[in-house]
Amino acid sequence: MSIGQRIRALRNRRGFTQDKMAEQLGMNRANFSNYERDVAIPPSETLLKIAELLNTSTDHLLGREEFQHAVPDWATAKDKRDLKKMLESPEVLFFDGIEFSETDRAKMMGVMETIFWEAKQRNKENYKKARNPNNLTEN
Repeated sequence: MSIGQRIRALRNRRGFTQDKMAEQLGMNRANFSNYERDVAIPPSETLLKIAELLNTSTDHLLGREEFQHAVPDWATAKDKRDLKKMLESPEVLFFDGIEFSETDRAKMMGVMETIFWEAKQRNKENYKKARNPNNLTEN
């Protein structure tokens, strides 16, 4: 997946339009569109701003890191391996017999990752409660 494809997928996942992104970056929509279409590569300062707006890292946008979202502080090495295994299991995703596009696949993986971390955190909290039933927590 190219830089432009990653930017487009993350922008769509966040619900931003090209106009909104361009406005936040202080440029016109055509310039921003050139980044998504891989006609131009954003300069480092702009790439950093794009990463901040899309809640990701520049490494992810450049294709240099495995995970799309920040890994929670509490995640162990095993948790990270579990996530990697889950995300790699369906090499190809289909809906109604039609393979997802790269953009749709990136969206689906992002949703799956979010659900994974939420479930993992709940499981850890439930495990702690089960191990120590005398420890009451406030709601």
